[in-house]
Amino acid sequence: METKVDEEAGINGAGRTIKEEKAIGQTFKTTAHLANLLPTGTVLAYQILSPIFTNVGHCDSVSRFMTASLVSICGFSCFILSFTDSYKDLNGNVCYGFATINGFWIIDGSAVLPQERSKSYRLRFIDFAHAIMSFLVFGAVVMFDPNMVNCFFHEASDEVEVLLTALPVAVGVFCSMLFATFPTTRHGIGFPLSAK
Repeated sequence: METKVDEEAGINGAGRTIKEEKAIGQTFKTTAHLANLLPTGTVLAYQILSPIFTNVGHCDSVSRFMTASLVSICGFSCFILSFTDSYKDLNGNVCYGFATINGFWIIDGSAVLPQERSKSYRLRFIDFAHAIMSFLVFGAVVMFDPNMVNCFFHEASDEVEVLLTALPVAVGVFCSMLFATFPTTRHGIGFPLSAK
């Protein structure tokens, strides 16, 4: 279906201004780039379960509780998975673990890192910054999900709609600048592997 645009009035056939359309397009582009910085398994799980939990945006009190639980669990997952990393042992096997204050803790205990190598994986301030930014970016993705918006903000005022359109863009721009300025070297569970 083709959308007609009234260039002179700056309004398209759906009743949105051209400025709003550009903002929505920018939101799609920004969240698509930032989604690469989120744990793929968490985002995929959210995208699969969101329509089911929200009843495709037609929520009752049980659906709202389940959706809020899903968002909370996935948000926590984005935060905590920012502290994971991967290590290739001498046989080429990938081992996953958590960065700790003292070094690297391999989850399944299948490999033991030398003490000096383990210390290179220890927690740093940037890990906490990335965890918070991942949480915020996931929140932006959630706010852009029409099922979730319809579930919690079914009859939103114009101000709330503007906020739900503008806030993900603002979070995306802010976090993308910080991710670009302070990149992470961690490639943990749910993140694409690098050739370390």
